[in-house]
Amino acid sequence: MKEIRDKVKETDDDLRDLGPPMPSESAEKMQLLWGMVTDFISTYKNAISGKYDSKRYSNPNQTGGRMELSGGAKIKMQFFNLYSEFSNYRATQEYNDMHIQKAI
Repeated sequence: MKEIRDKVKETDDDLRDLGPPMPSESAEKMQLLWGMVTDFISTYKNAISGKYDSKRYSNPNQTGGRMELSGGAKIKMQFFNLYSEFSNYRATQEYNDMHIQKAI
């Protein structure tokens, strides 16, 4: 009986990790798909603009406990490193973040 209870608990945990079951109604399927596309677009936009995305960094053990830059943040860091030897020169001084994001 203990072995069966352990297996049932393990299976329940696996099911919980998988999330809710697939919807059976056509409208529910469309809503699920729409949500997935919306999440993908949001993640893509955040990667391009260099914004922090908690979904991407939910497990810091994957990166050795440190956060890594991605997308636009990497580009901005490269410009910073490239022009750091020029103390008074700022490559993007004529542009605000909105200009840069639009260009990207």
